[in-house]
Amino acid sequence: METILDVKDLCKTYVINKRQNNVLRNVSFTVEKGEMLAIMGPSGSGKSTLLYTVSGMDRMTAGSVKFCGKDLSSLSENELSRVRLEDMGFIFQQMYMLKNLTVMDNIILPAVKSSKIKESRKETVARGQEIMRKLGIIEVADNDINEVSGGQLQRACICRSIINRPDMIFADEPTGALNRSSSDEVMEEISRINEEGTTVMLVTHDAKVAAKCSRVLFIVDGNIKGEYNINKEASLRDRERGLNNWLMEMGW
Repeated sequence: METILDVKDLCKTYVINKRQNNVLRNVSFTVEKGEMLAIMGPSGSGKSTLLYTVSGMDRMTAGSVKFCGKDLSSLSENELSRVRLEDMGFIFQQMYMLKNLTVMDNIILPAVKSSKIKESRKETVARGQEIMRKLGIIEVADNDINEVSGGQLQRACICRSIINRPDMIFADEPTGALNRSSSDEVMEEISRINEEGTTVMLVTHDAKVAAKCSRVLFIVDGNIKGEYNINKEASLRDRERGLNNWLMEMGW
């Protein structure tokens, strides 16, 4: 299989009040194209820092990260911004959107700013409408972002994350602010996008969410302590049971 993300001996250190805080310590792993990987671990274990660092949102202290063959440490800030805009998609727990734009305008903004996809604004809007229709939120296209539910807004964030046809989506607790019903709906959409070929790496504290992935990495104190491969052929209940048993063995 093709490796889309190759992380070797990754370290991230913050200096606070002249004291070093080693958040990530020699982390190494790979993500294959089309995979859906979950990162789990206790609060403060470095999960979100790992996601931000391997996606180029935060600079690494040491080690290497190769994304689609590009060494992220060698890229300038402008080059990193271009990679994040055009080759990556992002979904966060907090649904960051511009309040002065409609839901549709928020979704298509990355495409408008990108030079990757050559199309007219009319074509971009039509593509945005098609994506919104797939995710079941076309009826709120012209709404302000304060006129939609949390579940609808997170699905709009998913639409925005895939508008530039990214190679990989990075999601940080994408269901953390949602109730169980909305969480299930959002994970169905993320799973469907993954099944259509987009690689996904997500941080979650929810075993029900992680059970829908193909692999789980468990991180403690900035180190990967274990890896669990999920049998996607098993029923969701059996996958959840197997994952929960493994998490208990890991000290979850």
